[in-house]
Amino acid sequence: MTKIVNHWIGGKTVEGASGTYGPVTDPATGAVTTKVAFATVDEVDAAVAAARDAFATWGRSSLAKRTEILFRFRALLDGHRDEIAALITAEHGKVHSDALGEVARGMEIVDLACGINVQLKGELSTQVASRVDVSSIRQPLGVVAGITPFNFPAMVPMWMFPIAIACGNTFVLKPSEKDPSASVRIAELLAEAGLPDGVFNIVHGDKVAVDRLLEHPDVKAVSFVGSTPIARYIHTTAAANGKRVQALGGAKNHMLVLPDADLDAAADAAVSAAYGSAGERCMAISAVVAVGAIGDTLVAKIRERAERIKIGPGNDPTSEMGPLITAAHRDKVASYVRGAAAEGAEVVLDGTGHTVEGFEDGHWIGISLLDKVPTGAKAYQDEIFGPVLCVLRVDTYEEGLALINGSPFGNGTAIFTRDGGAARRFQLEVEAGMVGVNVPIPVPVGYHSFGGWKDSLFGDHHIYGNDGTHFYTRGKVVTTRWPDPADAPAGVDLGFPRNH
Repeated sequence: MTKIVNHWIGGKTVEGASGTYGPVTDPATGAVTTKVAFATVDEVDAAVAAARDAFATWGRSSLAKRTEILFRFRALLDGHRDEIAALITAEHGKVHSDALGEVARGMEIVDLACGINVQLKGELSTQVASRVDVSSIRQPLGVVAGITPFNFPAMVPMWMFPIAIACGNTFVLKPSEKDPSASVRIAELLAEAGLPDGVFNIVHGDKVAVDRLLEHPDVKAVSFVGSTPIARYIHTTAAANGKRVQALGGAKNHMLVLPDADLDAAADAAVSAAYGSAGERCMAISAVVAVGAIGDTLVAKIRERAERIKIGPGNDPTSEMGPLITAAHRDKVASYVRGAAAEGAEVVLDGTGHTVEGFEDGHWIGISLLDKVPTGAKAYQDEIFGPVLCVLRVDTYEEGLALINGSPFGNGTAIFTRDGGAARRFQLEVEAGMVGVNVPIPVPVGYHSFGGWKDSLFGDHHIYGNDGTHFYTRGKVVTTRWPDPADAPAGVDLGFPRNH
């Protein structure tokens, strides 16, 4: 019997009423294992209404109560991390170790939310004028929404809702319809932790659900992670409806390798950063820029390591890389490799014909490595979101920097070198929001914020960290003057002397 994933509204499962369902496949087999209900406008409205009603009390609840619930949720999440990782593997396809890593990175933000008290401290200036004090406080917005991608079905929602609800907001999540089960299990754990009904809600669906959240007058802010075209649409539409928006888009992350770099370490990093999680992550390294004469040696080392990667089902503990999320996405990724030679690239490894014995109907693709890729090739220009690594050759640091800064994306980047001066120049001169020095995937820890530049981010706030707290709250400044108690009207004795 096919499993059905329904909505989560007002603290309980709510069966879909639209009669429309989306298929959820096991990427390793290609079989449809689950159906997910697609929400109507009325169902989205019901979720927002539940969140609005819950905000009336949650928004005024104490910080102690909110963090107590989050501490309990964190303990439950820790105890169920293997279960949630298994759900991710079953619907996304990533290997179990990658799925466990995803849950762990999401838990970092839960940790941050448990200590939100520090981030929500206000400010006070006393005696700015005679008997006048000025204070600044931060207050929740109300109902906020998150729209999240398929590649991290547990982590990216946890980049959003723990901070949002710790700040006193209520939350409506629209997860990817391709792998929805992890988010529903998280909702159940939140309820088990004692989160009041309506504080966290889930609606599944497609553009109908997304557009309703973007236009609903009771939704005060929208967080999004996904491709650049959709991020731009989310930002434009939500802002036009008066909402605060953080919309994180796509990427083409470059790794600059200088001639003095440890080439073994650089090759290890390139392989893990390009092919980990099958390349389906916005912080994947998809372009290595080799400076000077090291290109041939570096490509040989990358090839040697890439050919050893074992591809197989994510629930096989010997697998190091799983399938892609859908057959359509697999075919799109393969098209970049098949067209690369005609565009002037040298195809060192072609993974487009890869299959796994016993799982021939899975969404498989092997490792692809393209060398001497022209900047005009589609494989370089587009975000591929698959296990395809492009290598570009330049003669100097300055040429490599100009190439990276010429990209319309500015999400993450890295430099590999032993030279501290070169690394310092790079971190100041490169146009990207996150920079790694001998670190290929510079995803910040939870108490620093995540976000890119240029076409990789629309909106003013990065996600989680201090930016997350500021995004989910608004400031208020209070100026206060109290009369001196010694000036109380005659006949009112407050115990203060009448002389001063």
